[in-house]
Amino acid sequence: MKSMTLAILTASLACFLQLDDAKPPGGAVKEPELRQELLRRVEADQKARGDLIARMKEQEGTKPPGDGKTVKRHGITFDKKAFEAVKKADEENTKRLAEIVRKHGWPTVSLVGKDGTHAAWLLVQHADAEPGFQRKCLDLMNRLPKGESLSDDVAYLTDRVLLAEGKKQLYGTQFESVAGKWEPRPLEDPANVDKRRAEVGLLPLAEYVKQLESVYGKPKSR
Repeated sequence: MKSMTLAILTASLACFLQLDDAKPPGGAVKEPELRQELLRRVEADQKARGDLIARMKEQEGTKPPGDGKTVKRHGITFDKKAFEAVKKADEENTKRLAEIVRKHGWPTVSLVGKDGTHAAWLLVQHADAEPGFQRKCLDLMNRLPKGESLSDDVAYLTDRVLLAEGKKQLYGTQFESVAGKWEPRPLEDPANVDKRRAEVGLLPLAEYVKQLESVYGKPKSR
């Protein structure tokens, strides 16, 4: 099973920044109950990650506790209990989302609304233990008619999938801790990343780093 990384954090930040803009449409969606389920699952996802982030902030500037109470990923120390809670939530959500995709295909705007499709994206973004499933969902999203998925969601998942496949990300959405700074993981054509980000409605990379620092603080040097 693949280890979770800083993607735990950056996808959560994406949810915080975007969800307010992903309101349900004025008209009725085709699957309102499914929409509500997806939103409930995101609430559970974000609670688990919120607890993890809170524990990180509590331990900031202190020596990590011993006795196997922490785990370390990409230079970041996590509280083990909170980390395992996130892992469990991801496993449950991935299993359920796979069932939904088998039945409906990718949950589209028409099917579950903008907030519903955004919620489904967050769940697959956190399905790191199943990279093949993430690729499947990305391919489904890319084949949808315009307006049936959210372009920034597709950008985030594209980066996640490319990195999992050993390639470089395109949009610079995935970060890691390097020498006390947030740095994008391997990035294709860095000189034009802000142009690509603008095309899908994302802020310039420098602004995104400021938001990471605002939400999570600056990472510790290794």
